[in-house]
Amino acid sequence: NRICSLFLVFTLGITAGAYAAKRGIDASLFKGKEPKAAADALLEIARQQAGGGSWERIAVGRVFYLSGRKAEGQAIFDAVAAKKPEGSDWLRIGRVYVEAGEWDKARSAFDRALAMSPKDAPWLAEIGGYYNLQGDRDQAEIYFAKSFSLDSGELWSTVNVAGSYV
Repeated sequence: NRICSLFLVFTLGITAGAYAAKRGIDASLFKGKEPKAAADALLEIARQQAGGGSWERIAVGRVFYLSGRKAEGQAIFDAVAAKKPEGSDWLRIGRVYVEAGEWDKARSAFDRALAMSPKDAPWLAEIGGYYNLQGDRDQAEIYFAKSFSLDSGELWSTVNVAGSYV
């Protein structure tokens, strides 16, 4: 019975904590607020929700970076990069730089992603697509050929490659 009681208390504690975290956002955080104040309030919660997750923190950094608060976004990217980033982290950071129109930074992040996962066919196709969109068709097609040699049946690779030509 004691074990069942402890389990019940533990389970109720987890449920209550999850509910409290979900309750943290209500319309008063953004309704009628100036856009920056609304974003700040929501981003503060998003930082808490992201916890230690690299992808989640990169998503928060993306909003800062693309909203013109590059230093805050870059600080988040740097913090992720300082703690044994995975190739997927570099890929996501590179995507933000592409969206920001910062190709040199994007290319550097993509190089790091591919150094960690040189045989990831979908990444090769996606990154090749970015090269193609930047006007470097020769490098793009090297990545495309490598991607398709590794896995020619991957839908997302085919779509990314096709999209970069139109």
